[in-house]
Amino acid sequence: MAYQTVTVIAKRFLVRGSVVSVDRLGGGLINDTFQVETDDHALPRFILQRINRKVFARPQQIMENLAILQAHIGAGAIPAVDLQIPAIITAGNALYFQDGNGDFWRALTFIDNSCTLQGPPDIAVAEQVGFALGRFHRLFSSLDSASLQDTLPGFHCTPEYLEHYRRVLEQTDLDLRSGDVVFCVESIADNGVDAAVLEDAREQGMLPLRVIHGDPKLDNFLFAKDCGKAISLIDLDTVKPGLLHYDIGDCLRSCCQRGAPVVFDLSLCRAMLKSYLSEVDSFFTGQDYRFLFPAIRLIPFELGLRFFTDYLQGNRYFKVTRPRQNLQRARAQFQLLQSIVEQERAIREMIAALRRCQTDN
Repeated sequence: MAYQTVTVIAKRFLVRGSVVSVDRLGGGLINDTFQVETDDHALPRFILQRINRKVFARPQQIMENLAILQAHIGAGAIPAVDLQIPAIITAGNALYFQDGNGDFWRALTFIDNSCTLQGPPDIAVAEQVGFALGRFHRLFSSLDSASLQDTLPGFHCTPEYLEHYRRVLEQTDLDLRSGDVVFCVESIADNGVDAAVLEDAREQGMLPLRVIHGDPKLDNFLFAKDCGKAISLIDLDTVKPGLLHYDIGDCLRSCCQRGAPVVFDLSLCRAMLKSYLSEVDSFFTGQDYRFLFPAIRLIPFELGLRFFTDYLQGNRYFKVTRPRQNLQRARAQFQLLQSIVEQERAIREMIAALRRCQTDN
């Protein structure tokens, strides 16, 4: 996209001053993100994003949800001082700007003195990630999830992903005999029986709908440059009513995978969950604990399934830089799943010990 075009759009969010520079930011798989520098001392920099309409059919719902989160934080039920949530910068009186092509643009406050993680996580990082996710869930535990719109219907509904995959597999023209493809097909066949475990728990009333982030991967946590403390959780497009377990499983999936072939690091899992549970202990139930391991197992399966299906369909959803990238992403997730299954007993024992620790405290 031309620099001049983005600059013109960025000006829509300025009340005074001029745009000094616009730089593409990050390597997100969905939206186009830019950091805007200005000569306005009141707003020296901000984040500008073009929302991907192929993924989010109704971008206005995203912004309406963010406005609800912002109002809830402003009400101050729980102090948000330890976790900053990016605030909306309006275009005039509007939550977003729609250009002549029909694309939706939004601007958010820039979190100063922050950075994403550089290098693999360690125990200290895992503790901070657990704290930040737990604080996010705690901040919005008193917000009625029904007040939020579902910006991605079917997102994190693993049975639907599995049915879609089966239809795509029947119709694909790709050669299914290569080693990586066979590994993915067999991994899905071996683990698909548990695809509905969380959705069944929700339908049976064992797990309630709550406010979830929807995509708490490691890249979406910001850390203070000076001390390494987690200070923000960004990329809130997928905030919606959902199961906390989708967030927990996805966060652990992202934080605890190591090496090639990929393995699940139990020590990182323990550190992250311990910090997380300390934040949510006041409302975390016995059923919530019961479904922790199924969530840890399910999310790598779900993401591997989605990557592999997208590969079979010609890479329509996730951005790629090479044709087999989604296949390689899928293979890594299924390796992670295999490692989790092999450590099931140790993970369940660890969860039980953490529950006892919370009870004792």
